[in-house]
Amino acid sequence: MLVFTRRKGESLVIGNDVEIVVLSLGPGNVKLGINAPRHISVHRHEVFEAIRRENLAASRSQIPAAGILKKLVR
Repeated sequence: MLVFTRRKGESLVIGNDVEIVVLSLGPGNVKLGINAPRHISVHRHEVFEAIRRENLAASRSQIPAAGILKKLVR
């Protein structure tokens, strides 16, 4: 893990087009601003994990998709 020390108003850049700015510091928290192109997804870790779990559950679904498609085409 790469660790940075930044002060309020300072930033760091990832790649050529993602910038993370320290907006404010409080007791026990840091507020960050992220400038990134629209095609790059940015999520809090807990939201990312929830999306990953839902996608995994959907991929394991027992719905017989081929049978449903055959009925719709008829």
